[in-house]
Amino acid sequence: MTDVAAGASRRRMLGGVLGGMGAALVAGAPTAAAASAGTSTGGHGDRRPPRPVAPVNQESAAKFGPEYKTLPPAVAGVDIEPLIGITNAADIDARRAAMTGYIWKSAGRPTTLPAVETGVPAPAELKDLTGVRRIDRLTVPLEYRVTAKVYDLLPRKGWNRRLALYHNGHGEPPDTMIRTTQALLDRGYRVMVYAMPFHHWNAQGIEDPEHPGTMLPGPSHRELPPWESEGFSTLTFFLEPLTVTLNHAERTYRPASVEMIGLSGGGWTTTVYAALDPRVTRSYPVAGSLPFFLRPASPKPSPTIGDFEQTKAALPGFYAASSDDFLDMYVMASVGAGRGQLQILNRFDECCFNGVGHRVYQAPVRDRVRLLAGGRPERGRWDLLEDATHDDHTISPHALSVILWDLDTTNVTT
Repeated sequence: MTDVAAGASRRRMLGGVLGGMGAALVAGAPTAAAASAGTSTGGHGDRRPPRPVAPVNQESAAKFGPEYKTLPPAVAGVDIEPLIGITNAADIDARRAAMTGYIWKSAGRPTTLPAVETGVPAPAELKDLTGVRRIDRLTVPLEYRVTAKVYDLLPRKGWNRRLALYHNGHGEPPDTMIRTTQALLDRGYRVMVYAMPFHHWNAQGIEDPEHPGTMLPGPSHRELPPWESEGFSTLTFFLEPLTVTLNHAERTYRPASVEMIGLSGGGWTTTVYAALDPRVTRSYPVAGSLPFFLRPASPKPSPTIGDFEQTKAALPGFYAASSDDFLDMYVMASVGAGRGQLQILNRFDECCFNGVGHRVYQAPVRDRVRLLAGGRPERGRWDLLEDATHDDHTISPHALSVILWDLDTTNVTT
């Protein structure tokens, strides 16, 4: 964690920047009342239509105690600003290079392409989708005889030149995947659908790291430590399929933008990958992460530790920054031409990252992105949606309506 002296130095640095431009940024920022009403300012002075809003589900709220309505003790006295280590473009480049170096051991992000099968039938999890002209199966070979399969869906209606990536979590039932993918197809998006390693259509065995040639049953993610080594990172199982399939999209049909949505473990993947790869323009991680200092404060289950790939204990070489890695990743995923992120957390989520502790970092992260984007939303924006309309572990209809609103009202660089 950044010490007091470093934090004071960073505040002085930011204060100097704000002294030159901050008054204009603050003057141009939406008021709290406007934000709650869903009004936001677009690029070059134009205004987007109101964001969909929804009341708290009182039936859900009645099931939970006051810890779901008030800030947890863990945030008392925490100064968020010095926990955000990204203060300029050079910081983003350096952190991205460090992440890439850890994942691919200094080999750089892969430039390889997947094997492509055109016109395949839908897997069982996607069989209820309609309006699909064609499905291609992209297969990405990984280490230890593991492969990742990704389904590339071309809409029946005219393609709008935008590519959406949907990433499911740790075996969540397909209803959210179907609902979200269907809404994107209906709007003319081409959609690539991803499953976590060893889940859904990626269920498979893996080669024994100690006995090459011997296959073992597919592990849970908490059983992956034997494969993590100085020369190999198991994070490639999670992140390399995205890189390789985006290489394919760039090479073959050149989308005008790439949006990414993920639930739970897929929300973690969305958070990390959008920070790692600036080819992702807009990203929407749902119930996927909290900054490390807030992990013990999530009221149910307590504590919300996160899966193997989400913990410093499992991957200390990856989560090694002196600042809070997730706060940095939120910023990294949001800064750049046409880029932005809307993090979605379910207040009454039955599984993960619930409660209201996130409120303590919402404004600092949003303001840091605004500062780095020079006050221009078309150069980067970040915000957080607290969804209190339900008590499930899902992308709710309300959250989906906000995602679609954001996509529909965001200009695409062509």
